[in-house]
Amino acid sequence: MKRLAIITSHPIQYYAPWFRHLSTVFAVRVFYLWDFGVTKTLDQGFQQAIQWDIPLLSGYEYEFVPNISSDPGTHHFWGLQNPSLLAQVKQYQPDTVLLMNYNHASLYRFLWSWTDTPLLFRGDSHRLIPATGLKATVRRQIISTIYRRFAACLYVGKANYEYFRFHRVAPERLFFSPHAIDNDRFISQAAQNQAIDWKRQLGIPLDHSVILFAGKFEPKKRPLDLLHAFLKANLSQVALLFVGAGSLEAELKTTAASHPNIYFAPFQNQSQMPRTYAIADVMVLPSYGAWETWGLAVNEAMCLECPVIVSSHVGCAQDLVTPFETGLMFPAGDVQALAECLQEAFSDRDRLKTWGKNSRTRITQYCYETATAGLQTAMTTLLPET
Repeated sequence: MKRLAIITSHPIQYYAPWFRHLSTVFAVRVFYLWDFGVTKTLDQGFQQAIQWDIPLLSGYEYEFVPNISSDPGTHHFWGLQNPSLLAQVKQYQPDTVLLMNYNHASLYRFLWSWTDTPLLFRGDSHRLIPATGLKATVRRQIISTIYRRFAACLYVGKANYEYFRFHRVAPERLFFSPHAIDNDRFISQAAQNQAIDWKRQLGIPLDHSVILFAGKFEPKKRPLDLLHAFLKANLSQVALLFVGAGSLEAELKTTAASHPNIYFAPFQNQSQMPRTYAIADVMVLPSYGAWETWGLAVNEAMCLECPVIVSSHVGCAQDLVTPFETGLMFPAGDVQALAECLQEAFSDRDRLKTWGKNSRTRITQYCYETATAGLQTAMTTLLPET
Protein backbone atom coordinates (compact mmCIF):
# COMPACT_ATOMS: atom_id res chain seq x y z
CA MET A 1 0.00 0.00 0.00
CA LYS A 2 1.19 3.52 -0.79
CA ARG A 3 2.08 5.54 2.29
CA LEU A 4 0.12 8.78 2.43
CA ALA A 5 0.84 11.55 4.93
CA ILE A 6 -1.96 14.08 5.41
CA ILE A 7 -1.25 17.42 7.06
CA THR A 8 -4.22 19.41 8.33
CA SER A 9 -4.91 21.99 10.97
CA HIS A 10 -7.11 20.05 13.42
CA PRO A 11 -9.63 17.18 13.64
CA ILE A 12 -12.68 18.12 11.56
CA GLN A 13 -16.00 16.32 11.66
CA TYR A 14 -16.21 16.15 7.86
CA TYR A 15 -12.71 14.81 7.31
CA ALA A 16 -12.31 12.19 10.05
CA PRO A 17 -14.73 9.70 8.40
CA TRP A 18 -12.94 10.24 5.08
CA PHE A 19 -9.60 9.50 6.71
CA ARG A 20 -11.06 6.25 8.03
CA HIS A 21 -12.18 5.38 4.51
CA LEU A 22 -8.79 6.31 3.05
CA SER A 23 -7.14 3.92 5.49
CA THR A 24 -8.78 1.02 3.66
CA VAL A 25 -7.01 2.09 0.45
CA PHE A 26 -3.69 3.57 1.58
CA ALA A 27 -1.40 3.41 4.57
CA VAL A 28 -2.48 6.76 6.04
CA ARG A 29 -1.11 8.89 8.84
CA VAL A 30 -2.68 12.26 9.62
CA PHE A 31 -0.57 15.01 11.18
CA TYR A 32 -2.66 17.44 13.22
CA LEU A 33 -1.29 20.88 14.12
CA TRP A 34 -3.89 21.80 16.75
CA ASP A 35 -6.32 19.90 19.00
CA PHE A 36 -9.50 21.89 18.41
CA GLY A 37 -12.55 19.63 18.20
CA VAL A 38 -11.27 16.93 20.51
CA THR A 39 -10.68 19.21 23.49
CA LYS A 40 -13.15 21.82 24.71
CA THR A 41 -11.98 25.01 23.03
CA LEU A 42 -13.48 28.42 22.29
CA ASP A 43 -14.98 28.60 18.81
CA GLN A 44 -14.64 32.18 17.54
CA GLY A 45 -17.78 32.00 15.40
CA PHE A 46 -20.11 30.30 17.86
CA GLN A 47 -18.60 32.38 20.71
CA GLN A 48 -18.63 29.42 23.06
CA ALA A 49 -16.37 26.54 23.98
CA ILE A 50 -17.23 23.38 22.07
CA GLN A 51 -16.05 19.82 21.70
CA TRP A 52 -17.50 17.58 19.00
CA ASP A 53 -19.42 14.57 20.34
CA ILE A 54 -18.64 12.08 17.57
CA PRO A 55 -15.38 10.05 17.21
CA LEU A 56 -12.78 12.05 15.32
CA LEU A 57 -9.62 10.07 16.01
CA SER A 58 -10.61 6.44 15.54
CA GLY A 59 -10.03 4.15 12.57
CA TYR A 60 -6.84 5.70 11.19
CA GLU A 61 -3.30 6.59 12.31
CA TYR A 62 -2.62 10.13 13.47
CA GLU A 63 -0.10 12.27 15.34
CA PHE A 64 -0.49 15.64 17.01
CA VAL A 65 2.44 17.88 16.17
CA PRO A 66 3.29 20.14 19.13
CA ASN A 67 2.06 23.69 18.56
CA ILE A 68 4.06 26.42 20.31
CA SER A 69 1.85 29.35 19.27
CA SER A 70 0.86 31.61 22.16
CA ASP A 71 -2.59 31.90 20.55
CA PRO A 72 -3.19 28.57 18.78
CA GLY A 73 -5.84 28.33 16.08
CA THR A 74 -6.66 28.95 12.45
CA HIS A 75 -7.98 32.47 12.97
CA HIS A 76 -4.58 34.04 12.29
CA PHE A 77 -1.36 33.27 10.41
CA TRP A 78 0.77 32.53 13.49
CA GLY A 79 -1.81 30.26 15.12
CA LEU A 80 -0.11 27.13 13.79
CA GLN A 81 3.56 27.04 14.77
CA ASN A 82 4.84 23.46 14.81
CA PRO A 83 8.66 23.31 14.64
CA SER A 84 8.83 19.50 14.61
CA LEU A 85 6.41 19.03 11.68
CA LEU A 86 9.06 18.42 9.03
CA ALA A 87 10.94 15.89 11.17
CA GLN A 88 7.78 13.99 12.15
CA VAL A 89 6.61 13.66 8.55
CA LYS A 90 10.10 12.60 7.41
CA GLN A 91 10.13 9.88 10.04
CA TYR A 92 6.94 8.42 8.55
CA GLN A 93 8.62 8.16 5.11
CA PRO A 94 5.50 8.76 3.01
CA ASP A 95 5.25 8.21 -0.74
CA THR A 96 3.09 11.33 -1.02
CA VAL A 97 2.08 14.21 1.26
CA LEU A 98 -1.39 15.75 1.04
CA LEU A 99 -1.88 19.24 2.47
CA MET A 100 -5.44 20.32 3.28
CA ASN A 101 -4.45 23.98 3.80
CA TYR A 102 -1.30 26.09 3.57
CA ASN A 103 -1.90 29.65 4.73
CA HIS A 104 -0.29 29.37 8.17
CA ALA A 105 3.27 29.72 9.42
CA SER A 106 4.07 26.02 9.88
CA LEU A 107 2.57 25.03 6.57
CA TYR A 108 4.54 27.59 4.60
CA ARG A 109 7.70 26.44 6.32
CA PHE A 110 6.92 22.82 5.43
CA LEU A 111 5.91 23.69 1.88
CA TRP A 112 9.23 25.34 1.08
CA SER A 113 11.35 22.77 2.95
CA TRP A 114 9.91 19.44 1.83
CA THR A 115 11.77 17.82 -1.09
CA ASP A 116 11.44 14.08 -0.39
CA THR A 117 8.25 13.12 -2.28
CA PRO A 118 5.48 14.73 -4.36
CA LEU A 119 3.12 17.15 -2.64
CA LEU A 120 -0.64 17.22 -3.22
CA PHE A 121 -3.08 19.94 -2.23
CA ARG A 122 -6.83 19.77 -1.70
CA GLY A 123 -8.59 23.10 -1.29
CA ASP A 124 -12.00 24.66 -1.78
CA SER A 125 -11.39 28.34 -2.54
CA HIS A 126 -13.30 30.06 -5.34
CA ARG A 127 -13.52 33.37 -7.24
CA LEU A 128 -17.27 33.88 -7.22
CA ILE A 129 -16.43 37.47 -6.30
CA PRO A 130 -13.55 38.35 -8.65
CA ALA A 131 -11.00 40.73 -7.17
CA THR A 132 -9.43 43.48 -9.29
CA GLY A 133 -6.64 46.02 -8.96
CA LEU A 134 -2.93 45.91 -8.23
CA LYS A 135 -3.29 44.07 -4.93
CA ALA A 136 -5.34 41.34 -6.60
CA THR A 137 -2.76 41.01 -9.39
CA VAL A 138 0.08 40.61 -6.90
CA ARG A 139 -1.94 38.13 -4.89
CA ARG A 140 -2.60 36.06 -8.01
CA GLN A 141 1.14 35.90 -8.72
CA ILE A 142 1.92 34.80 -5.18
CA ILE A 143 -0.76 32.11 -5.06
CA SER A 144 0.22 30.84 -8.52
CA THR A 145 3.80 30.50 -7.28
CA ILE A 146 2.62 28.54 -4.25
CA TYR A 147 0.62 26.12 -6.39
CA ARG A 148 3.70 25.37 -8.48
CA ARG A 149 5.07 23.64 -5.39
CA PHE A 150 2.36 20.97 -5.70
CA ALA A 151 2.65 18.11 -8.16
CA ALA A 152 -1.17 17.98 -8.35
CA CYS A 153 -4.23 19.60 -6.84
CA LEU A 154 -7.57 18.04 -5.92
CA TYR A 155 -10.60 20.20 -6.65
CA VAL A 156 -13.89 19.79 -4.82
CA GLY A 157 -16.27 21.34 -7.35
CA LYS A 158 -16.70 23.59 -10.39
CA ALA A 159 -15.98 26.94 -8.73
CA ASN A 160 -12.89 25.50 -7.08
CA TYR A 161 -11.70 24.10 -10.42
CA GLU A 162 -11.95 27.56 -11.97
CA TYR A 163 -10.03 28.99 -9.03
CA PHE A 164 -7.12 26.62 -9.62
CA ARG A 165 -7.18 27.32 -13.36
CA PHE A 166 -7.13 31.08 -12.68
CA HIS A 167 -3.96 30.48 -10.68
CA ARG A 168 -2.39 28.68 -13.62
CA VAL A 169 -2.71 25.10 -12.45
CA ALA A 170 -2.74 23.04 -15.65
CA PRO A 171 -5.77 20.79 -16.28
CA GLU A 172 -3.59 17.67 -16.27
CA ARG A 173 -2.58 18.50 -12.68
CA LEU A 174 -6.20 18.76 -11.48
CA PHE A 175 -8.19 15.81 -10.15
CA PHE A 176 -11.81 15.80 -9.00
CA SER A 177 -12.18 14.88 -5.32
CA PRO A 178 -15.55 16.31 -4.27
CA HIS A 179 -16.41 17.72 -0.88
CA ALA A 180 -18.36 15.11 1.04
CA ILE A 181 -19.75 14.34 4.46
CA ASP A 182 -20.56 11.08 6.22
CA ASN A 183 -23.71 10.49 4.17
CA ASP A 184 -24.52 7.22 5.93
CA ARG A 185 -24.70 8.96 9.32
CA PHE A 186 -27.14 11.56 8.03
CA ILE A 187 -29.35 9.32 5.91
CA SER A 188 -31.25 7.91 8.87
CA GLN A 189 -34.94 7.24 9.43
CA ALA A 190 -34.39 7.70 13.15
CA ALA A 191 -33.66 11.39 12.53
CA GLN A 192 -37.10 11.87 11.00
CA ASN A 193 -38.79 10.44 14.08
CA GLN A 194 -36.64 12.53 16.42
CA ALA A 195 -37.48 15.66 14.45
CA ILE A 196 -41.20 15.32 15.15
CA ASP A 197 -40.59 15.20 18.90
CA TRP A 198 -38.16 18.12 18.68
CA LYS A 199 -40.70 20.17 16.75
CA ARG A 200 -43.16 19.70 19.63
CA GLN A 201 -40.50 20.66 22.19
CA LEU A 202 -39.71 23.86 20.30
CA GLY A 203 -43.40 24.77 20.18
CA ILE A 204 -43.62 24.76 16.38
CA PRO A 205 -47.10 23.67 15.25
CA LEU A 206 -46.91 20.26 13.60
CA ASP A 207 -48.87 21.52 10.59
CA HIS A 208 -46.32 24.30 9.94
CA SER A 209 -43.53 23.88 7.42
CA VAL A 210 -40.05 24.88 8.62
CA ILE A 211 -37.37 27.07 7.04
CA LEU A 212 -34.02 26.29 8.68
CA PHE A 213 -30.88 28.32 9.25
CA ALA A 214 -28.26 26.19 11.02
CA GLY A 215 -24.83 27.56 11.82
CA LYS A 216 -22.99 30.54 13.21
CA PHE A 217 -24.94 33.73 13.79
CA GLU A 218 -22.25 35.98 12.32
CA PRO A 219 -22.24 38.73 9.67
CA LYS A 220 -20.72 36.68 6.84
CA LYS A 221 -23.48 34.05 7.16
CA ARG A 222 -26.18 36.79 6.86
CA PRO A 223 -28.86 35.31 9.12
CA LEU A 224 -30.47 38.76 9.36
CA ASP A 225 -31.01 38.71 5.58
CA LEU A 226 -33.03 35.53 6.01
CA LEU A 227 -35.02 36.98 8.91
CA HIS A 228 -35.96 40.10 6.93
CA ALA A 229 -36.76 38.02 3.82
CA PHE A 230 -39.02 35.76 5.87
CA LEU A 231 -40.96 38.78 7.14
CA LYS A 232 -41.28 40.14 3.61
CA ALA A 233 -42.46 36.80 2.22
CA ASN A 234 -45.45 36.70 4.61
CA LEU A 235 -45.92 32.94 4.27
CA SER A 236 -48.87 31.06 5.68
CA GLN A 237 -48.27 28.14 8.08
CA VAL A 238 -44.49 28.40 7.76
CA ALA A 239 -42.05 28.77 10.65
CA LEU A 240 -38.49 30.08 10.58
CA LEU A 241 -36.05 28.23 12.85
CA PHE A 242 -32.59 29.56 13.72
CA VAL A 243 -30.27 26.91 15.17
CA GLY A 244 -26.86 27.96 16.45
CA ALA A 245 -25.13 30.82 18.25
CA GLY A 246 -22.86 33.76 17.58
CA SER A 247 -22.37 37.51 17.66
CA LEU A 248 -25.70 38.36 16.00
CA GLU A 249 -27.83 36.28 18.36
CA ALA A 250 -29.10 39.20 20.45
CA GLU A 251 -29.96 41.29 17.38
CA LEU A 252 -31.75 38.37 15.75
CA LYS A 253 -33.85 37.70 18.82
CA THR A 254 -34.66 41.38 19.32
CA THR A 255 -35.76 41.78 15.71
CA ALA A 256 -37.82 38.58 15.83
CA ALA A 257 -39.43 39.25 19.22
CA SER A 258 -42.58 40.93 17.95
CA HIS A 259 -43.19 38.52 15.08
CA PRO A 260 -44.88 35.12 15.26
CA ASN A 261 -43.55 31.87 13.83
CA ILE A 262 -39.85 32.60 14.43
CA TYR A 263 -38.04 30.17 16.71
CA PHE A 264 -34.55 29.70 18.12
CA ALA A 265 -32.62 26.63 19.25
CA PRO A 266 -29.12 26.62 20.76
CA PHE A 267 -25.97 25.18 19.22
CA GLN A 268 -26.49 21.52 18.35
CA ASN A 269 -23.56 19.13 18.52
CA GLN A 270 -22.78 16.70 15.73
CA SER A 271 -24.87 13.81 17.01
CA GLN A 272 -27.97 16.06 16.82
CA MET A 273 -27.38 17.47 13.35
CA PRO A 274 -29.33 14.80 11.41
CA ARG A 275 -32.38 15.65 13.54
CA THR A 276 -31.72 19.35 12.95
CA TYR A 277 -32.01 18.99 9.19
CA ALA A 278 -34.84 16.46 9.39
CA ILE A 279 -37.10 19.11 10.95
CA ALA A 280 -36.74 21.36 7.89
CA ASP A 281 -38.74 21.63 4.70
CA VAL A 282 -36.18 24.07 3.28
CA MET A 283 -32.66 24.95 4.41
CA VAL A 284 -31.29 28.41 3.59
CA LEU A 285 -27.63 29.43 3.39
CA PRO A 286 -27.59 33.20 2.62
CA SER A 287 -23.84 33.81 3.01
CA TYR A 288 -22.34 37.01 1.62
CA GLY A 289 -18.69 37.27 0.62
CA ALA A 290 -15.94 34.87 -0.39
CA TRP A 291 -15.87 33.00 2.92
CA GLU A 292 -18.44 30.30 2.13
CA THR A 293 -15.91 28.29 0.14
CA TRP A 294 -18.27 25.33 -0.18
CA GLY A 295 -21.03 25.13 2.44
CA LEU A 296 -21.04 21.56 3.73
CA ALA A 297 -24.30 22.28 5.55
CA VAL A 298 -25.88 21.95 2.09
CA ASN A 299 -24.56 18.38 1.81
CA GLU A 300 -25.97 17.60 5.24
CA ALA A 301 -29.40 19.00 4.45
CA MET A 302 -29.63 17.15 1.15
CA CYS A 303 -29.01 13.84 2.89
CA LEU A 304 -32.27 14.43 4.76
CA GLU A 305 -34.21 15.12 1.52
CA CYS A 306 -34.20 18.83 2.29
CA PRO A 307 -34.20 21.25 -0.66
CA VAL A 308 -31.88 24.23 -0.30
CA ILE A 309 -31.88 27.93 -1.10
CA VAL A 310 -28.40 29.43 -1.33
CA SER A 311 -26.86 32.77 -2.20
CA SER A 312 -24.73 33.24 -5.29
CA HIS A 313 -21.62 33.40 -3.09
CA VAL A 314 -21.91 29.81 -1.81
CA GLY A 315 -19.20 27.64 -3.37
CA CYS A 316 -21.26 24.50 -3.86
CA ALA A 317 -24.10 26.22 -5.71
CA GLN A 318 -22.97 25.25 -9.22
CA ASP A 319 -22.57 21.62 -8.22
CA LEU A 320 -25.45 20.90 -5.86
CA VAL A 321 -28.17 23.51 -6.42
CA THR A 322 -29.99 23.21 -9.72
CA PRO A 323 -32.83 25.78 -9.71
CA PHE A 324 -36.27 24.17 -9.65
CA GLU A 325 -34.69 20.74 -9.28
CA THR A 326 -32.86 20.64 -5.93
CA GLY A 327 -33.62 24.18 -4.72
CA LEU A 328 -33.14 27.82 -5.66
CA MET A 329 -30.38 30.43 -5.81
CA PHE A 330 -30.51 34.21 -5.31
CA PRO A 331 -28.04 37.11 -5.62
CA ALA A 332 -26.10 37.39 -2.36
CA GLY A 333 -27.30 40.26 -0.18
CA ASP A 334 -30.58 40.73 -2.08
CA VAL A 335 -33.24 40.36 0.61
CA GLN A 336 -36.12 40.91 -1.80
CA ALA A 337 -34.84 38.17 -4.10
CA LEU A 338 -34.52 35.80 -1.14
CA ALA A 339 -38.09 36.62 -0.08
CA GLU A 340 -39.28 35.78 -3.59
CA CYS A 341 -37.37 32.48 -3.46
CA LEU A 342 -39.16 31.60 -0.22
CA GLN A 343 -42.52 32.43 -1.80
CA GLU A 344 -41.68 30.37 -4.88
CA ALA A 345 -40.55 27.40 -2.81
CA PHE A 346 -43.74 27.27 -0.75
CA SER A 347 -46.09 28.01 -3.63
CA ASP A 348 -46.18 24.28 -4.41
CA ARG A 349 -45.58 21.98 -1.41
CA ASP A 350 -45.66 18.79 -3.51
CA ARG A 351 -43.03 20.21 -5.85
CA LEU A 352 -40.94 21.13 -2.82
CA LYS A 353 -40.95 17.50 -1.70
CA THR A 354 -39.81 16.46 -5.16
CA TRP A 355 -36.90 18.89 -4.89
CA GLY A 356 -36.01 17.21 -1.62
CA LYS A 357 -35.97 13.75 -3.18
CA ASN A 358 -33.82 15.07 -6.01
CA SER A 359 -31.46 16.53 -3.42
CA ARG A 360 -30.97 13.12 -1.81
CA THR A 361 -30.23 11.59 -5.20
CA ARG A 362 -27.74 14.34 -6.07
CA ILE A 363 -25.81 14.15 -2.81
CA THR A 364 -25.21 10.40 -3.00
CA GLN A 365 -22.72 11.21 -5.78
CA TYR A 366 -20.76 13.46 -3.40
CA CYS A 367 -19.33 10.77 -1.17
CA TYR A 368 -16.06 9.58 0.31
CA GLU A 369 -15.74 6.88 -2.35
CA THR A 370 -15.72 9.48 -5.14
CA ALA A 371 -13.37 11.75 -3.19
CA THR A 372 -10.99 8.82 -2.69
CA ALA A 373 -11.13 7.84 -6.36
CA GLY A 374 -9.84 11.27 -7.34
CA LEU A 375 -6.99 11.01 -4.89
CA GLN A 376 -6.16 7.52 -6.15
CA THR A 377 -6.03 8.77 -9.74
CA ALA A 378 -3.73 11.62 -8.74
CA MET A 379 -1.40 9.28 -6.85
CA THR A 380 -1.35 6.75 -9.67
CA THR A 381 -0.41 9.52 -12.10
CA LEU A 382 2.38 10.75 -9.83
CA LEU A 383 3.57 7.34 -8.66
CA PRO A 384 3.07 4.84 -11.49
CA GLU A 385 3.68 1.24 -10.53
CA THR A 386 7.15 0.03 -11.40
